[in-house]
Amino acid sequence: MFSSLKKAFSKFKEKTTQVAKKFEEKKLSSIFEELEEELIVNNISYEIVEKIKNDLKRKLKGKEISKEKIKSALKEILNDVLSVEEIEILKLPEVKKPAIILFVGVNGVGKTTSIAKLAKKFQENGNSVVLAASDTFRAAAIEQLEEHAKKLGIKLIKQDYGADPTAVAFDAKKHAESKGIDVVLIDTAGRQHASEDLMNELRKLNMVVRPDLKILVVDSLTGNDASEQAKYFNQKIGIDGIIVSKADADEKGGAIISAAYETKKPILFLGTGQNYSDLKSFEKSEIISKILD
Repeated sequence: MFSSLKKAFSKFKEKTTQVAKKFEEKKLSSIFEELEEELIVNNISYEIVEKIKNDLKRKLKGKEISKEKIKSALKEILNDVLSVEEIEILKLPEVKKPAIILFVGVNGVGKTTSIAKLAKKFQENGNSVVLAASDTFRAAAIEQLEEHAKKLGIKLIKQDYGADPTAVAFDAKKHAESKGIDVVLIDTAGRQHASEDLMNELRKLNMVVRPDLKILVVDSLTGNDASEQAKYFNQKIGIDGIIVSKADADEKGGAIISAAYETKKPILFLGTGQNYSDLKSFEKSEIISKILD
């Protein structure tokens, strides 16, 4: 992950220091244009690209330049880009029981698998969990979640296909309250951007169940569309955090940076494989090191 983005910044540092010992914008204009192209190819949104370019010019203007000075400036810029309020999601049950977490996202992003992975993390943290199969729309969605529930030894609250998703989520909430269960994880049907009926259904679920967190799952391999999805869902229902799936297969990584910057919401976890243990906490300093070191 981030290998392509790392190459782009390495190339920029190399060419900049070869062309000039002191920062002169005119002399380096073509190198900045090349950096812009490289960043866009790596799924960095145009807004972030402009910020990186402008901040670099401001920090280096009139100064003696070296690879280390450029790296230091880039580290400050990326730290600023990724600076959003963090959420300690695994500590949520210490504050509120049951902690209710709603998962949203478009079809095929790995939402159900991400729910199962997070359920496993809560179990390892000593918390009891119940799952709500509120995706009553997609064929086999209930069976898929039920299979995970069996493997993890977790109760699944479900109804038939075509049932009211809000009713399923509400039943799961009441079950957790009556049984003293710590966490409720709610699966929902994948919403495409144009599916206003499904989005209205999601708004209803959100209003009735009142989740403590709303988590968007995006697929890292969808590139710029991941950040567009993040903006869309944040506008429609107000997300609290993001899980990025298939991050291990993404050499670029720009979608992760763009999604966080566009929404000002934290990336909570990166999906890095198919096993339940393959859900890695997002560490900003580690990500920046991977890109620049």
